[in-house]
Amino acid sequence: MSKNARIRPEQKVGEKPDLNRHWRTLFLAVLAETSNVSAAAREAGVNPSRAYRVRREEADFRREWYAALLEGYEHLELETLYRLRMGTEAGKDDRKFDIANALRLLMLHRETVARERAQNGQQDEAAVLAAINQRLETIRARELEIARFLKGRDASGSVDE
Repeated sequence: MSKNARIRPEQKVGEKPDLNRHWRTLFLAVLAETSNVSAAAREAGVNPSRAYRVRREEADFRREWYAALLEGYEHLELETLYRLRMGTEAGKDDRKFDIANALRLLMLHRETVARERAQNGQQDEAAVLAAINQRLETIRARELEIARFLKGRDASGSVDE
């Protein structure tokens, strides 16, 4: 997309009236934090369709977009590992965290992440994919271990308050 490409009126709905090129920086930062395009667009004050169009038409923005998603994936991976190791206490966690769905998301995006990591680090894609698969197996094993522990604790009559 040339820097002066025409944005259709429907792609401007809900945008800040004083929107400038700096929306991209905020958009990408929020995208990296949340992996959520709608949340990133809302925070940056831009219509999501504008963001998608710029991604489609500008190679640099597209690369930055995928780097932000890779960072978001890594955040999810680390948070999932943390919660598997430390557990979560009902009522003590401000945010709901569904480990099973987090694992599904990690599995769904593993090949995209492997490709991005390989491109960014000049590593072999197969090696990166093998490392991701190993991490996911570790996460699954830890989740099963926790489930067995909790099942055994519940069977012994232990009651959480």
